[in-house]
Amino acid sequence: MSADHLPSEFEVLIVGTGLPESIIAAACSRIGQKVLHVDRSAYYGGNWASFTFSGLLSWIEEHKQEARNKDEVKEWKDKIQEGEEAILLNTADKTITNVEVFCFASQDSEDNIQEEGVLQLKHDSSVTAPGTEEDGGSSEDCPGQQIQATVTNTVESSPSEDPVRSDSQASAQATDDAPSTQEENHGNLCSAESDKQESGVTEHVSASPASECTDGKKKKITYSQIVKEGRRFNVDLTSKLLYAKGSLVDLLIKSNVSRYAEFKNVTRILTYQNGKVEQVPCSRADVFASKQLTVVEKRMLMKFLTFCMDYQQHPEEYLDFKDHTFVEFLKMKKLTANLQHFVHHSISMVSDTDKTTKGLRATQNFLQCLGHYGNTPFLFPLYGNGEIPQCFCRMCAVFGGIYCLRHAVQCLVVDKETKRCKAVIDTSGMRISCKHLIVEDSYVADEQRKGDQHRQISRAVLVTDKSLLKAESDQQISLVTVPPLEPGCPAVRIIELCSSSMTTMQGTYLVHLTCPSSGTAKEDLSLVVSRLFSENVDADEKGVEKPSVLWALYFNMRDSSVAERSSYNLPCNVFVCSGPDSTLGSDHSIKQAESIFGQLFPDEEFCPPAPNPEDVIYDGDGAEAENAGFGAPLEPEHNKPEEGAVPEQENEKAMTETEKNTTVTPVSLATCDNSTEQDAE
Repeated sequence: MSADHLPSEFEVLIVGTGLPESIIAAACSRIGQKVLHVDRSAYYGGNWASFTFSGLLSWIEEHKQEARNKDEVKEWKDKIQEGEEAILLNTADKTITNVEVFCFASQDSEDNIQEEGVLQLKHDSSVTAPGTEEDGGSSEDCPGQQIQATVTNTVESSPSEDPVRSDSQASAQATDDAPSTQEENHGNLCSAESDKQESGVTEHVSASPASECTDGKKKKITYSQIVKEGRRFNVDLTSKLLYAKGSLVDLLIKSNVSRYAEFKNVTRILTYQNGKVEQVPCSRADVFASKQLTVVEKRMLMKFLTFCMDYQQHPEEYLDFKDHTFVEFLKMKKLTANLQHFVHHSISMVSDTDKTTKGLRATQNFLQCLGHYGNTPFLFPLYGNGEIPQCFCRMCAVFGGIYCLRHAVQCLVVDKETKRCKAVIDTSGMRISCKHLIVEDSYVADEQRKGDQHRQISRAVLVTDKSLLKAESDQQISLVTVPPLEPGCPAVRIIELCSSSMTTMQGTYLVHLTCPSSGTAKEDLSLVVSRLFSENVDADEKGVEKPSVLWALYFNMRDSSVAERSSYNLPCNVFVCSGPDSTLGSDHSIKQAESIFGQLFPDEEFCPPAPNPEDVIYDGDGAEAENAGFGAPLEPEHNKPEEGAVPEQENEKAMTETEKNTTVTPVSLATCDNSTEQDAE
């Protein structure tokens, strides 16, 4: 909806479209509350978002420009009445820092590279890599060929015209009430630009000339191919998986939000040990089929995992070690070093300092989720984690919630007598009244914080040419754990995604690395990248088996999950949601959303099941009521595709035969094949 046509009064106003905020929005809308959900960004998800490749480049560009170009805001002081005071909010996101981009893929001489299938463009200009003559540097500074890309701007539209992703990821039809795809939503589709130094965002190009395809050799993937196939990418800002019996899966099933998304099984659990990547045996079938374990180790592992399944029934086995670390407990159980590594780093996935009970609880959770939907405990949403917040936003919109993107709130209006927030004033100068306000942590100004209550996460995103561990099928989704490689280094979690996850182009892998920060993301993760990957695109010719990195992005992200409500100096009816944390699952966000909803509406059920449209019975003569909420189609017929949009049929034709024939097995959360659970027992 356009900001000019917003109502001036709501019961619940939510600022930010991250996962916890989106869940709260859906829960409030579901029980009949009048909800307004706004975000200063042009896309859904905040730091939970997913981007196409050009959208990601645009996101990088936004974060380097925010410090220099602040949005003009209209005066708000005349909106403050007698007996009221204002609390200012941040209008720019400051949670992303130390952004660095590296390109190792071969460069070619093709000009005006742009992503295929984007909306019609109004403006374009060539952009060159740092070190080229146009950038003001000598050609000697950059040995690679010049990068040229097209800076493109999509046709401006109001937030109500954001297109909706269809099942085939191709629809760009407009809708008034549902979240959209990231690629059309994102206003400025552009490649990395020069002038990185003064913005704090740096790009490094280490390129070699593109080679011709020779007989018996795979043709190298060039940077221009990645840009052209950018719509095949869906790059997550935060890298997480869903536990098969975790709180997020339970909520998706309970609320019936799962019908808006599809999931794929994580196929492998891997670890890095003795200088190589190995598969971790975790189910009974894997243990007995493993060639890495001796017969004695197999028996020891099965006995220990059986104990962990119901460890509470055997307190004598662990109570004496409850004040010791889980690592010490594993040694006491006389597990071999090989088994200790598997259990500690790949099954429990706890830190070296975590206590025994936490390690046992994590191991039990892993085993209980094992085999529920597949051979591992984990699921991954097709098209990326950014789909999950959008699913809950869609549910909110279906039940009457109003969405407005590119819309920032500049201050809260607080009643001096009651100390409650009674309204907000947005950057257009409009005053909007509300009873309850939920705001994402990045919007809270430093003046309203009590101390520094946040940590940092180091993230890296790599595009590689092959998998870390070769398998019979190239369609593998893998979870890899890398223990600390040196004293003082953090353990690193890696999620490797194939093209059938709908997050990367055919012939490449999308690799996410995550760890708690001790320095910049590049400093924290470069050692792991150098051990497991090659930054030489000609590595295959030299007999190197490591995957080659074609493109890399490093950045740090704020983790505010440690902050309590008492950490903020805000009115009692203002609740703060934290951003993504460094854990593999999303349990903290689910618990936080449920807790805030319980404080707002203690007598209401949290996210009750939504009826299926075909089950809705209408009053009267049986005809559908106008604007019937959940009975209305998500893509109304009267909405026509925007100019330049790619029709669904054409996008289907554009798919390669290889992609069509790829075996993608979406998982239905409502039903599962429990036959595999017996293997996990």
